[in-house]
Amino acid sequence: MIKKFIKNTENFVCEYCGEKVTGNGYTNHCPKCLYSKHVDINPGDRASSCCGLMMTVDFELTKGEYVIIQECKKCGIKKKNRLAENDNMEVLINLSKTIAKKLYF
Repeated sequence: MIKKFIKNTENFVCEYCGEKVTGNGYTNHCPKCLYSKHVDINPGDRASSCCGLMMTVDFELTKGEYVIIQECKKCGIKKKNRLAENDNMEVLINLSKTIAKKLYF
């Protein structure tokens, strides 16, 4: 199945940290804590009935852009999303420290 993006401009309150988030049509996650909610099957479709919180568990550099990898705490699905310009880089720095500790200590 081909993933079809549907642009939705929606504001929301992060269910993890309580941050009020202003959406721009591409906003997928909270810029403060990098959590999101599992509401899509394909980006923007709001067709998932899961609605679990998705925690950023890893990240990668793809074609010069950071991509966060999130895992749903309810159903376990993993999804990738681009890091936005206003996202909290401290979360990624702390995540990289946690990953390094697991790998090397």
